[in-house]
Amino acid sequence: MRDPDLYGDDAVVDRLLRDTAVWVVAGLSQHEERAAYGVARLLQSRGKRIVPVHPRAQEVHGEQGYSTVQDAAFAVGPIDVVDCFVNSRRVGEVVDAAIAVGAKAVWLQLDVVDEDAARRARDAGLDVVMDRCPAIEYRRGLGA
Repeated sequence: MRDPDLYGDDAVVDRLLRDTAVWVVAGLSQHEERAAYGVARLLQSRGKRIVPVHPRAQEVHGEQGYSTVQDAAFAVGPIDVVDCFVNSRRVGEVVDAAIAVGAKAVWLQLDVVDEDAARRARDAGLDVVMDRCPAIEYRRGLGA
């Protein structure tokens, strides 16, 4: 059975989708065919400010991009959620950056699983959602 403290129970998912404003989207680029692009657009349509983080620091959906979570936090201030569209092997460093900048939550997208990183985030006091997608959760009625 999946640990709801690591994978996020529906109450946490609902609260993050409803009560947050600033979402750093790690792995977001201008590639329209990638899931991050569409999910970021959806988050914007739900009133979230998205902040692209990608090594190329590209502007996406009208928002300035940054090369690291740390750069994004320095530029935009407090971060509610760091949404991770990066490979499971690399997500630990993004989670650690989220912890370091004082983000309130990390959200690891579908098929992005690193239980050790999720535990570090939880132990640091962050809300954690793992192996779930905001678009799917909105369709399920959460965050309404």
